[in-house]
Amino acid sequence: MSEVELQPDSHNFIMEDQNEDESPKKNTLWQISNGTSSVIVSRKRPSEGNYQKEKDLCIKYFDQWSESDQVEFVEHLISRMCHYQHGHINSYLKPMLQRDFITALPEQGLDHIAENILSYLDARSLCAAELVCKEWQRVISEGMLWKKLIERMVRTDPLWKGLSERRGWDQYLFKNRPTDGPPNSFYRSLYPKIIQDIETIESNWRCGRHNLQRIQCRSENSKGVYCLQYDDEKIISGLRDNSIKIWDKTSLECLKVLTGHTGSVLCLQYDERVIVTGSSDSTVRVWDVNTGEVLNTLIHHNEAVLHLRFSNGLMVTCSKDRSIAVWDMASATDITLRRVLVGHRAAVNVVDFDDKYIVSASGDRTIKVWSTSTCEFVRTLNGHKRGIACLQYRDRLVVSGSSDNTIRLWDIECGACLRVLEGHEELVRCIRFDNKRIVSGAYDGKIKVWDLQAALDPRAPASTLCLRTLVEHSGRVFRLQFDEFQIISSSHDDTILIWDFLNVPPSAQNETRSPSRTYTYISR
Repeated sequence: MSEVELQPDSHNFIMEDQNEDESPKKNTLWQISNGTSSVIVSRKRPSEGNYQKEKDLCIKYFDQWSESDQVEFVEHLISRMCHYQHGHINSYLKPMLQRDFITALPEQGLDHIAENILSYLDARSLCAAELVCKEWQRVISEGMLWKKLIERMVRTDPLWKGLSERRGWDQYLFKNRPTDGPPNSFYRSLYPKIIQDIETIESNWRCGRHNLQRIQCRSENSKGVYCLQYDDEKIISGLRDNSIKIWDKTSLECLKVLTGHTGSVLCLQYDERVIVTGSSDSTVRVWDVNTGEVLNTLIHHNEAVLHLRFSNGLMVTCSKDRSIAVWDMASATDITLRRVLVGHRAAVNVVDFDDKYIVSASGDRTIKVWSTSTCEFVRTLNGHKRGIACLQYRDRLVVSGSSDNTIRLWDIECGACLRVLEGHEELVRCIRFDNKRIVSGAYDGKIKVWDLQAALDPRAPASTLCLRTLVEHSGRVFRLQFDEFQIISSSHDDTILIWDFLNVPPSAQNETRSPSRTYTYISR
């Protein structure tokens, strides 16, 4: 007994209730200690001859009872026991109550339930689950859970969705039958490659590494590309020469030129059916996106139409005439004026809206908020020192750019200015944001990429907010749009630039300063 010391436990000494005739046979508790743990044991009383027979008889009766009677009997027994006995029973029951349900479910023909449970795991947890045992690994493999994890990410994350389309592995997803695609091991090896791709894209954004393509839009009378919008197949641009040009996104060739406006095309938006444009000729025109045919011309504003937005049967236009027009847009040919909003004291340069608010910004230095449903005025956001040229609104956040060279972030519900971003040297002409970044373009010819989440954190130092400055335009930047993989911008220099952060040449991946670029020049 050199390593295990046997000694009376003075702290946990318990006397069991005994009948008076059994009092000489009371139990004594002892503690076996090895320095790190202890187990309470009782000194066994001398075995009595009748105990074994009585126990066997009790078990015989017990086996004959119903399950409910057995449970009731055991409950009575436990209630008559003392605390330390309860502890022994608990220790005995714990391993009996534990179940490897992932292994047990398939044994009951319930593989689909085991797969469904594990399908909620993230990648790190799924890796750990594969190492539990061969049965867990089999459930994960046969359930194609790596495939399901990738599919879940593609459904919920635009970056994953876009990457799946651009890299081509979307062809292996969302197949109903396992025989339609590769085995689980393919998706198991694909997942880390996707993560590496995403990390590379994020690094390219932070470091400014990109592949640059350039469309030259110059014609005899053109001195700038005022507006644009793009998708995976095309870029539609509005020019100072009164035309709208549609470009092939891959070849960068000009596919179509739409003419009809008698002034510069200052703003546009399109969907799968129509293109809507606003011009310095004071009109709004609606075009068939496929044929280029003019479907409708709206004559309302007295001066240039500076910006417009449409969505879900509603269109909002704004003008140099200081007014905002709200339109009901039943179809391309059935557009009626609902309300004119008046309140700004200078040209209204930009509008945006959702189901709750219409937001407008003006040369009068203010942002005004209106109710979408009633068109009633709600509040004014004050803070910019000079006229406001651009804004975007989504959820509670408004981001605006001004000729005071700053960008401001606002909470639309309370009107508070959350942050002022400084860095541009001239008027901030265009601005867009998503969940991660703000991208701005200015009359200084520069495009800046800002960290949105850091900008919303009041503790973040101002010096950390601008992630990158991109300088390629030789003139004022008029308009830009971006997604997870690229920025497309237009300028007074008559060019459209495509900044591709996905397909960066390998030679540029190790560059820390100005990266090498591939240029594609198209002039039409």
